[in-house]
Amino acid sequence: GNAPPGVDPEAFSWFQAVDADHSGYISVKELKQALVNSNWSTFNDETCLLMINMFDKTRSGRIDVYGFSALLRFIQQWKNLFQQYDRDQSGSISFSELQQAFSQMGYNLSPQFSQLLLSRYAQRSPNPSIQLDRFIQICMQLQSTTDAFREKDTGLVGNVRLSYEDFLTMVVTRMM
Repeated sequence: GNAPPGVDPEAFSWFQAVDADHSGYISVKELKQALVNSNWSTFNDETCLLMINMFDKTRSGRIDVYGFSALLRFIQQWKNLFQQYDRDQSGSISFSELQQAFSQMGYNLSPQFSQLLLSRYAQRSPNPSIQLDRFIQICMQLQSTTDAFREKDTGLVGNVRLSYEDFLTMVVTRMM
């Protein structure tokens, strides 16, 4: 059939190919099988789940063709940003590229924090680097937790006092 109104025909045909069980919806598992990084590794489960949840308007754990079409546009925007920060065109983001990306995005983060992210999200190697899926995941989580912090930092002073439970509530409602 033809693409529904408002859905890019290319996105529609890709949706049909990705919808392996022909349910009319894309699950996390189906999405994971459809998305690959520049090194041909599949996207990780956490990033796929974050993205499904972002575009799942019914809270069913899956997305329809409209959600999938929006998701593809979202991924393309992140991919363009990723390629902009991947200065050496290696297909992954190194420590220095990550530091520069954070700075250009307006985050004032220490080299130690960038190193922590690299050790948590990069594949083990002598020169660890971040693939597109992890870059999307890191940026989405950073944006979400920054928004939560700003809600508490009403004076924009850069620090807040939180109870332990307020902190946990921020984490649980933004990350899980």
